[in-house]
Amino acid sequence: MSEVLEIRWHGRGGQGTVTAAKVFADACLSGGRYVQAFPEYGPERSGAPLRAYNRISSKELRVHCPVLHPSIVVVADPTLLDGINVAEGTPENAIFIVNSAKDPAEIKAKIKATPSQRVFLVDATKIAMDCIGRPMPNSPLVGSLAKVSGIVSLETILEDVKKSFGKKFAKKVIDGNLEAAKRGYEEVREV
Repeated sequence: MSEVLEIRWHGRGGQGTVTAAKVFADACLSGGRYVQAFPEYGPERSGAPLRAYNRISSKELRVHCPVLHPSIVVVADPTLLDGINVAEGTPENAIFIVNSAKDPAEIKAKIKATPSQRVFLVDATKIAMDCIGRPMPNSPLVGSLAKVSGIVSLETILEDVKKSFGKKFAKKVIDGNLEAAKRGYEEVREV
């Protein structure tokens, strides 16, 4: 891992994108890293586009500014690819993780990924429907990000999902989110 890993999440209000960034940060913290997780909202309403960010490092983080050049971009809602430049500010070796079951060539074209940028797809919405019964792609995407980034183990992710969700939800919901995170980890694929 480079000294600081910066991640930008794109989603819509109500999809759990901000929660996903926080859960991923908590897991990295549990794994011995220094972390930051923070959202950027427009109008705070369900369905509105939003961004959330992570900054992760093996050294203390002293910077408190926006993430402008993310190494990894996670897209929770693929409809955002039609109106938002998710590749804005990304370096030549950036990684994109997109919640989609669409044709990989179509997704790459919408991102305008360069040949040196890597694109991963996972059908996080389908996984969420199968495991949770609601189209909440956050847990599958956290699992996918753990696999693709390699900076935190699946076991640590699962422990932090349990810890984060255990305070708010019934066992059935927690178990569904755990299964969704596992499947996101297992089913993400590079295209």
